[in-house]
Amino acid sequence: MKTLLSGGTVISMDPAVGDLDRGDVLIQDGVIIDVSHHIDAPDAEVIDASDRIVMPGFIDNHRHNWQTAFRGIGADWTFSQWAKAMHGTVKAHYTPEDVYVATLLGRLEALHSGITTMLDWYHVAQDHAHEDAAIAALREAPARSIFCLGAGWATPDPVDDDIRRVRSDLTGHGLVTMAFGLRGADGTGMDTLARELQLADELGLRTSLHTGSDGTQRPVADMHKYGLLRDTTTFVHGNGISDEELRMLADAGSSISVSPDVELKMGFGAPMTGRALAAGLRPTLSIDVVPSVGGDMFSAMRAAFAAQRGLDGGLRARDLLEFATVDAAASCGLETRTGSIVPGKAADIILLRTDDVTIFPVTEPVGSVVSAGHPALVDTVLVAGRVVKRGGVLVGVDLPALRTRLLDSRDRIAAAAGVPLDGTWNPRP
Repeated sequence: MKTLLSGGTVISMDPAVGDLDRGDVLIQDGVIIDVSHHIDAPDAEVIDASDRIVMPGFIDNHRHNWQTAFRGIGADWTFSQWAKAMHGTVKAHYTPEDVYVATLLGRLEALHSGITTMLDWYHVAQDHAHEDAAIAALREAPARSIFCLGAGWATPDPVDDDIRRVRSDLTGHGLVTMAFGLRGADGTGMDTLARELQLADELGLRTSLHTGSDGTQRPVADMHKYGLLRDTTTFVHGNGISDEELRMLADAGSSISVSPDVELKMGFGAPMTGRALAAGLRPTLSIDVVPSVGGDMFSAMRAAFAAQRGLDGGLRARDLLEFATVDAAASCGLETRTGSIVPGKAADIILLRTDDVTIFPVTEPVGSVVSAGHPALVDTVLVAGRVVKRGGVLVGVDLPALRTRLLDSRDRIAAAAGVPLDGTWNPRP
């Protein structure tokens, strides 16, 4: 089956292909086979991309989808309040159904806003049924997802059997793959971290690790000392780690995920975007938690852009698009599969409206996406060549039914945890 995206403004995110003021993209069996100013394909289904920007789908490499039901409740919270609320109060009351509906609606919300690939950082672990519910939800969503299993969260208990079980279940599944969410040495000890990295190496799993420093700790230097830095690990946040440690990450080939909205609002400190670049790292962007921030990549790009430009003015708009596409793909080990519009890669592509009054006129496409883009512009989304959103509407999704289930889930958890939903909840760390 062939599909032709015809007559759009193509932002390929690949230097060799370049950007096309007017271009066509030909897709066959889910793979991009040609990108050119004009393509004759009389046997292809044609999608009219005129008045559209055609670009790679966004990649969010760090989000905790299980918290979707509590969107917006923590807009005023610090990090310690969020941790008390989500981990210390409501998490214990989650059933597998709660995990399922939050994960599914959160993944669909991200897809709706143009995020074609997401790493779902799961740490609501209670038992296998909860994990399986999250995996089932990701499988149901017509999107590319990475189930990042943070097993045994906040304990030093061995998790080998759990990791192996899920790894076996997801092997060969296709759009849903697996990563290993590591427990930091600050909470469980260096021996636990070393053991988990050894297991990840054995199973061929990429890893993701939350880290940071108040200036007195040196978490990356400690890992470097014990030979635990990998080119398969993404370090999440990283606020406060030293320039020397950032260079250690660059030398090891590691990546860093910046969640700019959360980091600025919750008191983590300035996002590491500019310092990472200076150290030789290509930063990537992520949403983190929607109880506190919006779930779309347009907002994350703007937050990171404004924060760094206010410091040194060194970033350009195209840098932000790279962080959210090609650089994020590399951080997930998917650089040969997605992240740019190049022949041979999967057709994970979004079409953004350029005739909407909120972005019109689009004089400079990259600058317009970064400075004025928003989810309502996402008209069409393709994942592996399949159209999953058309005309601004997700295809084959019963959103009213899912909304009802999510509200029921939220209200049940809140009642069980004894927390108010009227805006007065002020968790005490």
